[in-house]
Amino acid sequence: MALRQIRLLGDPVLRERCPEVTDIDQEILALIQDLQDTMYEAEGIGLAAPQIGVRRRVFVYDVREDEHAPGVLINPRIVESEGVIRESEGCLSIPDLTEVVERSARVVAEGLDEEGRSVRLEADGLLSRCLQHEVDHLDGILFFDRVSPLKRKMLLAKWAKSEHGAGLK
Repeated sequence: MALRQIRLLGDPVLRERCPEVTDIDQEILALIQDLQDTMYEAEGIGLAAPQIGVRRRVFVYDVREDEHAPGVLINPRIVESEGVIRESEGCLSIPDLTEVVERSARVVAEGLDEEGRSVRLEADGLLSRCLQHEVDHLDGILFFDRVSPLKRKMLLAKWAKSEHGAGLK
């Protein structure tokens, strides 16, 4: 379909909770294709609709591991979580910034696929982190919201000095 511009930190759409998808129509199917095309072009492992400026509860993922096929989740929910893991995390909407983020080590996510069928994913490792990160995007939460206030302030200062965030306060 089409490559879309990835919205960057400072764009208000990244801070808004997305409404649920009520009908999986041609518009949603085109959105899914655009998300996939854009994610692969940017060499990401996940991309949520608000990251391309669309306020809908949809994301795509591909952690590029043999045991995990690429997929899409519509109206996803994390229904179970356990354990804690701290690992470095980044985001296509905040290029060149990474920080150690605490997430659940294992999650179970539920939602719909592009054909409207129920999906239940049990995930640990990178897929678990990816699912949690993308669900956060649909709720207007960015990865640095999950670090200490001091680290967040340092990340924002670094972003403001970067070519991407020039002029952002």
